[in-house]
Amino acid sequence: MSSLAVEVNGLAKTFGGGAPALGGVSFSVPTGTVCGLLGHNGAGKTTTINILSTLIRPTSGHALVAGYDIVRQPGRVRASVGLAGQSIAMDLLLTGRENLVLFGRLRGLHRQQAKARADELIEQFDLADAADRRVMTYSGGMQRRVDLASALMVLPKVLFLDEPTVGLDPRSRRDVWALIGSLRLQGITVLLTTQYLEEADVLSDSIVVIDHGQVIASGTAEDLKRRVGTSYCQVTPANPTDLPQVAAALAGLDGIDIDTDTGSVSVFAPDGVATLGEVFRRVDALGVELVDISLRKPSLDEAFLHLTEQRTVARS
Repeated sequence: MSSLAVEVNGLAKTFGGGAPALGGVSFSVPTGTVCGLLGHNGAGKTTTINILSTLIRPTSGHALVAGYDIVRQPGRVRASVGLAGQSIAMDLLLTGRENLVLFGRLRGLHRQQAKARADELIEQFDLADAADRRVMTYSGGMQRRVDLASALMVLPKVLFLDEPTVGLDPRSRRDVWALIGSLRLQGITVLLTTQYLEEADVLSDSIVVIDHGQVIASGTAEDLKRRVGTSYCQVTPANPTDLPQVAAALAGLDGIDIDTDTGSVSVFAPDGVATLGEVFRRVDALGVELVDISLRKPSLDEAFLHLTEQRTVARS
């Protein structure tokens, strides 16, 4: 078996004579790994997933999924993959169990096989208490879990997940992360699109960044972070209400960013410890109590913004 589960070469797609949705995308995904496909809204992520899962045909280029050509062997591709899109593909009037059995039957399982496989997945996805209720009564996190389970009724070689945690609360998102991590252990290759950079950082063995229908960067999360080329100095006051005061004291330093989620202010630290010393001097003059002040590597969010902003400048 090939060491690559997904091989994409020069994939392009144009809809109705407009600007290309994809303009020659190329990347590969090793078997049994998780690849995060990142990009702003409209970058071409979903179009890529739809082409690779044979829902739409490319305008040009070619790709192999699980060793099969997406244009010449679409039936073989569909038999080898699972897909969970941004919207759940469930019948809301059926129960979770009935939906799973239905998907199993559609994938060619006999009735008893489908029932047995549904029972396995209900246990694995912690759905036993809700399995015999209508899906319309499920929470968003539960609906997402049963939707993922339906894509695994016949174990795929490659699983496409298009923003699988969009709209979920933090706890439900973590539950889905654990499920995706368990798929890697089963040797399933996962191609994941997401708007949550932390999600890609946690889950992905490799990352592909798409911007305006083209691949602008690829590698591990650490590879992309190193491309930023500088460290950050981060200041975390004990009282989040002091954030504006801290930010004002650091005015004039490059790359200032206020993160209300972490309760911190960050600036570029091109001179390392020297920048840290300047930041400390300014903040110390405020008399503000701090939880932490430190140098750190860029986050994946910062690396992503750096890469896409560079691309925007180059295009202008």
